[in-house]
Amino acid sequence: MADSKQLNHETLGNSKNPAVIIIHGLFGDKDNLKRLARELESDFFCVLTDVRNHGDSFHSNDMTYPSMAGDIIALADDLNLDSFHLVGHSMGGKIAMEVAMSAPKRVLSAVFADISPAAYEGTHDRIMEALCALDLSQVKSRGDADKQLSDAIAEKGVRQFLLKNLKRTDDGYQWRLNLNALKECYSEISGAVSENTYDGKALFIKGGNSNYLTEKHEDAVKKRFSNASVKVIDDTGHWLHAEKPRIFNRLVRDFLTA
Repeated sequence: MADSKQLNHETLGNSKNPAVIIIHGLFGDKDNLKRLARELESDFFCVLTDVRNHGDSFHSNDMTYPSMAGDIIALADDLNLDSFHLVGHSMGGKIAMEVAMSAPKRVLSAVFADISPAAYEGTHDRIMEALCALDLSQVKSRGDADKQLSDAIAEKGVRQFLLKNLKRTDDGYQWRLNLNALKECYSEISGAVSENTYDGKALFIKGGNSNYLTEKHEDAVKKRFSNASVKVIDDTGHWLHAEKPRIFNRLVRDFLTA
């Protein structure tokens, strides 16, 4: 587990190139957007992070967006990054928004994948309940865990994504996630970001079939991001970067290099 003063992270590319900090969503880890980093590493210094309470980063009972944005800024300081681009998906997009608004002079541009600054209601309740109900004492393999989750979560791809968070220890399988903190702080995670502003270049990428970014979120976006554009990837849901990675990665690269 990473030192509590620094997020666990991985870097790809030459540190002399412009930096891009890439931030995953809820229940994810730094590998979620690694394919994007590999597409960018020839021209950018890519920093893939594990958000607090995720992956191998430190655990905390504080999951406010200002606190999580502070983690990203502290990591940038530790890596001597005076300026950087941001890419964030879902919760990671909200963290990126908070970073951009709290340190606008350091953020060169920002990409927010299928998320708005607004609050959401109950979008992950079913998953949270299923993970908390999983009886780890009965798990001898990932297959056992998958079987337990299958009643509550029908989508096999979603279960496989979630089960990446299980690790084998001498005492059996354990969660890498700090599930207790995520559950206790879920209202903050699903809540709105602060009402500051960022006037730099911003790109919102929407999954065509997703309801995470719709017309009802337009005011929340415009209030905070005066120089924002929107791209839509048709026939994709919330996991647009996994469903159509080539299109998603091209949109991000074209935006960052424009």
